[in-house]
Amino acid sequence: MTTDVTDLYREFGEDRLPPGQRETSAFPVLSKGSVPEFDPDSWEFTVTGAVEDDLALSWEEFRDLPRTTQKQDFHCVTGWSKFDCTFTGVSFPTLAKRAGVSDEVVHVMFSALDGYTTNLPLADCMREEVLFAWEFGGEALPEEHGGPLRVVTPHKYAYKGAKWVDGVEFLVEPERGFWEKRGYSNTADPWNEERYS
Repeated sequence: MTTDVTDLYREFGEDRLPPGQRETSAFPVLSKGSVPEFDPDSWEFTVTGAVEDDLALSWEEFRDLPRTTQKQDFHCVTGWSKFDCTFTGVSFPTLAKRAGVSDEVVHVMFSALDGYTTNLPLADCMREEVLFAWEFGGEALPEEHGGPLRVVTPHKYAYKGAKWVDGVEFLVEPERGFWEKRGYSNTADPWNEERYS
């Protein structure tokens, strides 16, 4: 069953298409560098920081976590939006519950195979719409779009959704990720056009 969460925009703005965005049926490819190597036999997803249980999950173990399929919208900071994207994966709250998050946690840092990092406040992550996705449109997520695993954040610009994600760290103090250190917005709300600091 697919859950339609495309109406979440009502929490943030009046229009489904955020201001300054144009709708596209294409799925442009934007990354900070080239596609990194992925070996399913050696790949490991780590959960660290202020948690009860550090996790180190193999690709098979990660795929065995409870999954969900959602229809979401996708908003790129460069000005395009793609509606009705169907992603399958594990919700952030599911993973957080498995690790046991300390009450002192305020921020989350995502890391990726290519060295990319991005951060979000814990409250922005603890939404069922934030997924660690491995399928797009019923097929394996293409590597150029972050396969085997990426984060999707339909309530934020997509640079908050790390491609090729391989870990999360739960932080008791805020830190900034790759683009945030380079002047991109730390909050990244598309409906407020929070593109740059």
